[in-house]
Amino acid sequence: MKLDKIIAVRADKKVYRDGDLAIKVFDEGYSKANILNEALNHARVEETGLHIPKLIEVGMVEGKWAIVTEFIEGVTLAQLMEENPEKYDEYLELFVDLQMTVHAQKAPLLNKLKDKMHRKISETGLDATTRYELHTRLEAMPTHKKVCHGDFNPTNIIINNEGIPYILDWSHATQGNASADVARTYLLFCLAGDTKNGDKYLNLFCKKSDTAKQYVQKWLPIVAASQSVKGKPEERDFLLHWVDVVDYE
Repeated sequence: MKLDKIIAVRADKKVYRDGDLAIKVFDEGYSKANILNEALNHARVEETGLHIPKLIEVGMVEGKWAIVTEFIEGVTLAQLMEENPEKYDEYLELFVDLQMTVHAQKAPLLNKLKDKMHRKISETGLDATTRYELHTRLEAMPTHKKVCHGDFNPTNIIINNEGIPYILDWSHATQGNASADVARTYLLFCLAGDTKNGDKYLNLFCKKSDTAKQYVQKWLPIVAASQSVKGKPEERDFLLHWVDVVDYE
């Protein structure tokens, strides 16, 4: 495999293209368990029949762990939204429909969302009283078994040359409550400084799925706290702000 065409750079990984392959190469020291879990998530979601790139192999490339999938030729939904602002609402509708399609799937062997969130809340460094409150509220939320992407945003959607949308990056996938996944997507809009379209997204999702907005909002402090653990320092401060100010009731 050739590593001479970089298509994406992240804090701890680089993605290369080699013909029909996308090769995600992780930095040395990246958790082997997390890499294998990501590949396992991908394989389990692939079995649902959703349009996602096929997993080809997991192995070592130039002494570093790598996950190899098929390369999907196309344009991200984020790019389409930016280049065609007059079609933004149409693209947002597609985005919400795709997320609802994900939530309609079952993958019983995926890790459970609540378990992951409990673990993350314990790692936040928040004071014991706040952690107890968050754990208690999380436990009280309804337990579902829907596939949740965990990082569903327009940069992770690629529209291929035939117009078929493919969903990328299943490293955070779990099974659980769809409204937690929606709260995460809403926070991603806010983290990007786009609260206006975040609100538009949340309203549209709740309307199309017949979900009470207050129900999604109840997840916001829990999701914000659990997502604050590995974020950049400025993201952590922003997310913990939601833990402090959002009215739980």
